[in-house]
Amino acid sequence: MSKNLLLEIGTEEIPARFMPSVLKQLETMAADKFADLRIKHDGVRAVGTPRRLALVINGLSEEQADKESENKGPSIKIAFDDNGNPTKAAQGFARGQGIAVEKLIVRDGYVYAIVHEEGKEVQQLLPEILTDLINTINFPKNMRWGNLDMRFVRPIRWLLALYGNEVVPFTIAEVTSDNYTYGHRFLSKGKIFVNSVEEYFSKLAENHVMVDQEVRRQVIREQVEKIAVAQGGTAAIDEDLLEEVIYLVEYPTALCGSFEEKYLALPPEAVITPMREHQRYFPVVGKDGKLLPVFITVRNGGSDYIDIVRRGNERVLKARLADAQFFFEEDQKVPLIERLEKLKKIVFQEGLGSLYDKTIRIEKLANIIAQEIGMDEKIIPAIIRGAKLSKADLVTGMVYEFTELQGIMGREYALLNGENEEVAEAIFEHYLPRYAGDKLPVAPAGRIISISDKIDNIVATFSRGLIPTGSQDPYALRRQALGIVNILVDAKYKVSLLNLINSSMDLLGVTDSARRSKLSNEVLDFFRLRVKNVLADEHVRYDIIDAVITAGIDDVYDTYLRAKAIANEGTEVMQKTYQAFTRVGNLAKNADSSVVVPALFAADAEVNLYQAYISANDQIAKHIENQDYNSVLNIMSTLVAPIDAFFGAVMVMVEDVQVRKNRLALLKSISDLTVKIADFSKIIA
Repeated sequence: MSKNLLLEIGTEEIPARFMPSVLKQLETMAADKFADLRIKHDGVRAVGTPRRLALVINGLSEEQADKESENKGPSIKIAFDDNGNPTKAAQGFARGQGIAVEKLIVRDGYVYAIVHEEGKEVQQLLPEILTDLINTINFPKNMRWGNLDMRFVRPIRWLLALYGNEVVPFTIAEVTSDNYTYGHRFLSKGKIFVNSVEEYFSKLAENHVMVDQEVRRQVIREQVEKIAVAQGGTAAIDEDLLEEVIYLVEYPTALCGSFEEKYLALPPEAVITPMREHQRYFPVVGKDGKLLPVFITVRNGGSDYIDIVRRGNERVLKARLADAQFFFEEDQKVPLIERLEKLKKIVFQEGLGSLYDKTIRIEKLANIIAQEIGMDEKIIPAIIRGAKLSKADLVTGMVYEFTELQGIMGREYALLNGENEEVAEAIFEHYLPRYAGDKLPVAPAGRIISISDKIDNIVATFSRGLIPTGSQDPYALRRQALGIVNILVDAKYKVSLLNLINSSMDLLGVTDSARRSKLSNEVLDFFRLRVKNVLADEHVRYDIIDAVITAGIDDVYDTYLRAKAIANEGTEVMQKTYQAFTRVGNLAKNADSSVVVPALFAADAEVNLYQAYISANDQIAKHIENQDYNSVLNIMSTLVAPIDAFFGAVMVMVEDVQVRKNRLALLKSISDLTVKIADFSKIIA
């Protein structure tokens, strides 16, 4: 037999950004908890609104499954004396297992206790289970209220707990569970008594609460899209914004507002940002892709007094757009190039100078990278100019008021100042990627300035000892390092990370050799993990990732190509290749030198292997230069037969010292050839 279980935690409004992860956490914890306790069910689901977290478990068994375990005890010698009588050790073990000493069984030289644990009634276990679940939920921030020691995201106001149609009794934070809940804060009055899980959703719906977040998501999307079509356009539904809005409301009703067309003269982002980031509005675009002078918002309630709500939202947006228009007009009075002096008054980081100093470093680093890549000389002036102006918009009124517009307004003002499009786009692109899943810069100037800015941030912050640990990364250095790796791969740039780090340390004035060595190693280790992440996202096996990273990550794009080439070679021939080179590498560790003396060869197998190595070495060098690692692997596979023949014909570790050293030198020469690609001993054949 089974019954459905319902737990609802009623609270004050929970921050919307907490809800998705908390609901997932509650669902996972509950599933794990019941699995550990051997309680079967037909499915676990967590749903919620700003004022409630609810857990629904269908078909929860009424009985905990029995458990039979076999526990190992002391050895026979310790458990029994010479006469075969149980010792105190055996008696104590049996007592600890809750069985008679006579029931111990002997096997494999030890005694074992077979313990049968009878399952309990689930109804008896639920109060402790639910209490534990609530106490275990982890939030980004907790609070205390009243004189209670209880910590939770918001004060708990009621607890609804039903197993079938019976209340599960427990008390938390002076709130005792019962069979009632509450509807919408303003559209429903009093307690709502619930007699079963089945009527929970319907009764809340009658009281203006759509408790299932996926229902709210669908309703909001449909309402917003319908209104947008009625306005002759299409709603620009940002999925992150939609995710936030569904956790701001319990009973969504979308409505349309408008604003004066004169504000459409502003850059589109200057209109969209106040709408989306500050007011949680959805913009509407016409068939031509341009903004329409309307917006769509979602209220937490019905359609009553909708015109009053609309006018209130219009007034708020009008004030925001009026501010944006004022700042936009005022900012244009001072060109970006004339704003550089103001950057001298803004501290970048403690002990690392001003934003002006940082701008100079970015400019110099960009030039260094452009030269290393071999960038077309015609593009370099745009790179230098873009780097010089990259941070100038930070001292504009628009960006000061709407920080999300950094880079975006820099691009707009640069174009208005007469800068060419490449420079303007570079100012915007150097901030990319701004978050996980964001687009990468595509123009050479944007790519190079982005790398320069990010490597300066990373090395500068590391130089202060502020290395990200655990979940702590206040300067978003992981994201920036990942951005550099992705840009290098996407752009196919051949750049030395170590050169970048050293150049950055030079510009930061890090001169002590010991400190430089420590700092460069820390930064390289930091990048090594980011390269692993990128390769893992490309579905490269972990052993291949370890193999190529061991060979070095200084050239990130080269590392990427080596990993992809090996990952794509899954044939039996390549498996034999990895095995052969692993065997070579194991013996090559004993070599003192890689200088081979052909005159010391005593067998044809040595001569053949040496000749095959010389031929392969010349070819591989050319393909490595061209980063054609598929061809490199194919050439390496031609060495398998002579390697196998060599090991079959000669003994490497012979007594003759000169012959032994010469054979080891030959193997080391071959090993040195392969370690440029990967440490094949790490690849699981």
